[in-house]
Amino acid sequence: MTNDLFAMTWLSACFLGLFGVSELIHRTTSVKVEHTRKLVHFGTGVLTLLFPVFLTSSWSVLVLCASFAVILLLSLKYKFLPSINAIDRESHGSILYPLSVYSCFLVYEYQDFDRMFFYAPILVLAIADPMAALFGKRWPKGKFTLRKDSKTLMGCSAFFGSALVILTGLCLSFNKEISLEQIYQLILVSLGATLVESVSGKGSDNLTIPLSVVLLLSLFASI
Repeated sequence: MTNDLFAMTWLSACFLGLFGVSELIHRTTSVKVEHTRKLVHFGTGVLTLLFPVFLTSSWSVLVLCASFAVILLLSLKYKFLPSINAIDRESHGSILYPLSVYSCFLVYEYQDFDRMFFYAPILVLAIADPMAALFGKRWPKGKFTLRKDSKTLMGCSAFFGSALVILTGLCLSFNKEISLEQIYQLILVSLGATLVESVSGKGSDNLTIPLSVVLLLSLFASI
């Protein structure tokens, strides 16, 4: 537990440092809020990957995630952290992210500490989601609207391709080889996550994307 406390301390410092950097960029440059928000989105994803390495208990993860959920809730109420919150749309993504991380860690523990069940959902959210936004805005082909949220087929394609590359890379990294059946399963997981992302609005994809990935991976693992 002592090691967990030490790890929680320096992980907290890293997260706060990331918030500080995004605030500094926001206040001293002309970088748009969407970009500083994406910076924090990606940075928190990278730092979260360290949880299975340094934290041994889901209770430690719960304390860490709950603490930052409180900070983010207060930032919304008292209007600080504009580099994350000063967007022109309603979004609950920053609040849902800590819940998502904790849920994925619980599944990781339940699956006998198989890191695929933690790294896959976190990396898909940290990389594939921003890639969808980047490609969708750069090449807005095939626009459609769901629940007042604008999406593009280009963005969905970028998400699917990124998710498949991430899942395949992780599978090869952990298993050293991959069967044809596993490739089909990874395609279905990527497709499922893409569909979930396309229908998730107001930042709910920070929760629905990781949960869809772990649930589909767990389903195929049980078959």
